[in-house]
Amino acid sequence: MTTANTALIVLDVQKAFDDPKWASKNNPGYVDTILRLLTAFRAANLPVIHIRHDEPDPASTYHVNGPGNTFKPETGPLPGETVIAKTVNCAFVGTALEKHLRDNGITRLIFTGVVIHNSMDASIRVAHCLGFEVILPLDATTAIDVTGTKGVRHDAQTVFDLFAAVLGSEYCEIVSSDAILARISP
Repeated sequence: MTTANTALIVLDVQKAFDDPKWASKNNPGYVDTILRLLTAFRAANLPVIHIRHDEPDPASTYHVNGPGNTFKPETGPLPGETVIAKTVNCAFVGTALEKHLRDNGITRLIFTGVVIHNSMDASIRVAHCLGFEVILPLDATTAIDVTGTKGVRHDAQTVFDLFAAVLGSEYCEIVSSDAILARISP
């Protein structure tokens, strides 16, 4: 993989996701995996883009003025890394993300963050539709339990597996973080 046109996207990895309402994660090690990828990207001097969800709803754990809005310290941005704020689930809607990518010649996006069935799904689908090559290291994301409109609870692993299957069938390449690390190693 040529890495010159590749950026690591770290999506919604904020303190909000530590709230007990999000406790049913199927992959609690996702942050450690993101940190490994961040470390490799930084060492290779490759672009890293942090997307912060600035939720306007005061009841949300991601509320723009709430304590959960700040980045998790272990994966937060370093000086000089791009930070883009969004107010909806898709990182491209109402933001400068697409312009930033195009202006910097970035055509390949490696998405990490939370959650596969919300912001990750929306952002990956739009990135694909905009013509970007999208890669999703599955161990760098997670899902939580979802209760449907009829009251049926779907466990986090089932939600994760279903969304991975759908995204991988059309919208992105599904890999492991080790595969990404092998591609960017000198």
